[in-house]
Amino acid sequence: MSDTAAEERKWELFRMVDPAFPNWNIFSSYASMTTALGPVMVATAASKLWGWRAEIIDENNYRWKRNGDGLPDHQALQKENQAVVVGFYCGLTSTIERVWQLAEFYHQQGVITIAGGWHAHYCPEEMLRHNIDIVVHGDGEEAIQQILRVVADGGSFESIPGISFLKNNWMVTNGPEMLEISNLNNLPLPDFGLLRHAHKIKLYPAGRIKGCEKNCEFCSVKGEPRWANARHLFETVSWLVDTRGAQSFFIVDDRLEGDPQGTMEFFQLIAERYGRRLHFTVQVRLEAAKNTELLRIMRKAGVHIVCIGYESPIDEDLRAMKKGYSSADMLKWTKIYRSFGFRIHGMFIFGYPSRDGKKSIELKEMVKRFKRFIRKACFYTIQILHPVPIVGTELRRRLDSEGRLFPQELVPWSRYDGSYACFIPDNMSLRQLQEIPTELMRWFYSFASFFRIPLRTIAFPIDLLARGWERWYYHWYHEVIRYGGHLLIQRWRKRQKKDNFLGRLEISAFLAKQKAR
Repeated sequence: MSDTAAEERKWELFRMVDPAFPNWNIFSSYASMTTALGPVMVATAASKLWGWRAEIIDENNYRWKRNGDGLPDHQALQKENQAVVVGFYCGLTSTIERVWQLAEFYHQQGVITIAGGWHAHYCPEEMLRHNIDIVVHGDGEEAIQQILRVVADGGSFESIPGISFLKNNWMVTNGPEMLEISNLNNLPLPDFGLLRHAHKIKLYPAGRIKGCEKNCEFCSVKGEPRWANARHLFETVSWLVDTRGAQSFFIVDDRLEGDPQGTMEFFQLIAERYGRRLHFTVQVRLEAAKNTELLRIMRKAGVHIVCIGYESPIDEDLRAMKKGYSSADMLKWTKIYRSFGFRIHGMFIFGYPSRDGKKSIELKEMVKRFKRFIRKACFYTIQILHPVPIVGTELRRRLDSEGRLFPQELVPWSRYDGSYACFIPDNMSLRQLQEIPTELMRWFYSFASFFRIPLRTIAFPIDLLARGWERWYYHWYHEVIRYGGHLLIQRWRKRQKKDNFLGRLEISAFLAKQKAR
């Protein structure tokens, strides 16, 4: 396109959509204070192109006009600012049906639709059959610029690598299999100002590491890890502090310790510039506790909360998951984290399916082991979810080959958020698999915290003199968090009963058994 033509062409709008969670879940209450990093990075890359504007609609953090179903009104959004290209973040399998719904609307509007993220990567044909025009495989920051250039110039998508699209009703996939940006240091700083109709961001996502080589059976994130250098992430944080007054950050890297030297350098830079003035929440593997120098620098830089995927305190489950360590190792490493003063958010999976279809321990013993481990570990907060056989995982392939997966008609993608049973369990009933994780959470987030809050408040003067402000506040706020968790669990249980998903699933499973006989 000539310079004159480029100047004459009006600026077009690219809209990036982070679809709404299909059901209220334990993450819903946090959604209005943060957003996902991936859509922000893709929209930021799009906004750098001459002739294009970009905006982000995070449906989980949205405060403008809504339709009759209480969801963001995209008809109103189109009237306000008409998008000619819309991208969808498909990193969560549970939101895919919402993507299909939106893709149908935009398709009828003549808008070009794009999908990216792990679910879209593993199920490109499914997406293309639901009004998606282009599926991007891998990193989307460079792909979106190439796609928008083709749209502007009226060219062919066949020239763009790493995408799938339909041609003569057949799916065409251009190599390579996965797009990977070779130098992550070249990525622009995320522009959170592109978010429209959103609540104020209080917890800013940031990251520098992509990929994971650990190959856990239940995880779809694959590939050799790649990372930007420490200074790139430091500059991102500093820019957000200076331009948006950011104080709290969530480092989204799945494996913070994937590049230990770079991670230590980053937190050292943070400590030298800000001390402990900023607040960081990070995701890290449990065995990183062996690197005490890393933990020391993290604490020095203001890391308060570490989110750790324990998955299960049952050794049989850990072997099936290919975790590579035992429950005894887990307790030993947990004590190291606690000795540095970190608040630990423990993430668990209950009812993990064994490889032979039979558990060697009884259900009561499983529950006992969970409770015993949680007591010993002294977690600040926990989450206990169901095993989710998401697409692209070895777990899904195994359960499918064993005939244990429920069909989509019974358990659609919208139920794949960790809150619902998705397969036939080993040594328990469907009802037990569905209800026990919630009961374990209810046991941890006890109503008793309601009474301990005023007791700790009354004891404040004595506790302050005996242990100091930080220790008193830690335990007082812990009780506030646990009581808040109790209220969330109660709300979730009411929604489950009203939904009656389990009842319908049990009836369908019973009828299937009768038919098989």
